[in-house]
Amino acid sequence: MSEIANLKPAAIWRNFHALTQVPRPSGHLEKVQQFLLDWAKEHNVEAFQDPAGNIVMRKPATPGYEDRKVVLLQAHMDMVPQKTPESTHNFETDPIETYIEDGWVHARGTTLGSDDGIGVAAIMGVMESADLKHGPVEALITRDEETGMYGANELPEGELHSDILINLDSELWGKFVIGSAGGIDVTSSLEYKPVANNQEKAVRVTLKGLRGGHSGLEINEGRANANKEMVRLVRKAIAETGARLASWHGGNMRNAIPFKAEVVVALPADQVEALKALVDKQRAIIEDEYRGIEKNVEFFVEDVENPAELVPQEIQDNLVNAIYACHNGVVRMIPAYPNVVETSSNLAIIDIEAGKAVIKILARSSREDMKEYVATTLESCFDMAGMKTELSGSYGGWDPNPDSEILNLMRKVYKDQTGEEAIVQADHAGLECSVILSKYPGMDVVSFGPTLLSPHTTTERFEIATAEPFWKMLIAVLEQAPKK
Repeated sequence: MSEIANLKPAAIWRNFHALTQVPRPSGHLEKVQQFLLDWAKEHNVEAFQDPAGNIVMRKPATPGYEDRKVVLLQAHMDMVPQKTPESTHNFETDPIETYIEDGWVHARGTTLGSDDGIGVAAIMGVMESADLKHGPVEALITRDEETGMYGANELPEGELHSDILINLDSELWGKFVIGSAGGIDVTSSLEYKPVANNQEKAVRVTLKGLRGGHSGLEINEGRANANKEMVRLVRKAIAETGARLASWHGGNMRNAIPFKAEVVVALPADQVEALKALVDKQRAIIEDEYRGIEKNVEFFVEDVENPAELVPQEIQDNLVNAIYACHNGVVRMIPAYPNVVETSSNLAIIDIEAGKAVIKILARSSREDMKEYVATTLESCFDMAGMKTELSGSYGGWDPNPDSEILNLMRKVYKDQTGEEAIVQADHAGLECSVILSKYPGMDVVSFGPTLLSPHTTTERFEIATAEPFWKMLIAVLEQAPKK
């Protein structure tokens, strides 16, 4: 058994270890859904899978606490499946391999899944316990949060009976989130008829080793986007070496800053060395521009078999120009809270090959008008390249309520337990709270959690020292939940 199973508090770590043994990448959740149902049956916990694929659990009040408001504990079951280039991990079949280093839990070569496995583990700890004191408790463990909040969006109305929602998907201990950004998926596509390749040579250009990261929480940290850095090289290669684009694959998750991109280009044989020189020069530029941020940049050229077909030149040029012009990163900060991002976009995925080009972007904003603005900006950019754009998966922001009853209780408990004041703020990351509130508008909502860093990347890590106070606070808040 992994060493994390022996950490304290046992209620969290034992259950989190169990989750690491169950494959649960977004889009492939059958195994974890069945695991949760089997676990609930084994522990005599009322549970069912709803029509949206969410797992709902219920636990009656401790005797004497029946007059408390019903509390909903909420987390998501899926995890982002990212791995290092050398990893052979299969997220649909293999368990996550964890290890401890310098007070943090890591995964070997993959994302850890503490986002949001720790939230699910905490729910399991509450539900299985026979000695906690609390009023009526519900749990909602949603499906496919990371790919579009599908479980929350398809949540049936009338299924839940709670007055208070405590979301367990925040990632900094001592911070209570009372608002979050909305988001929308922007997908631009174009079908084209490939043309015959009459060039002499072909090479694959790969950019990797970038930090990547969470496109909400870390979009303002100045990290390089592999697609945006690659397009700088591709445009120069076309102009200076006569290169022609055969394919482009960059990024693999809509809500992750892409850390890798690769293109295949065909070109005259006597221009290969010139292209290699361009790549070396562009790598040096990236290392200089992102000094102190990107420390492991790899940018290199490999010979490949010459492809039979290429992207037509006019379409190639239009696509490259649109990718170059496409906005990526922070649009603006919240004027009243200048340290919090208001609006951003993440050029997440580019796939160009075999007659089809698809570009996927996640735009976020805490304002609906700015969300519409940035989505229209992106649509307009790709319209000029002749692409068709679809806007989908839109979800609204969560408006802060600084007078929240549950927030005030949690601030008091935090101060009593730590002697410090909690941080209260809105996040740029999207949380399911906004979607749940749209179906259950009467709920009083707050989000909190222990500390984990670099979610959605292979350097994701969880700070062990924050698990105990997180658990201690959760059970205290449940015990002190307001009366009806």
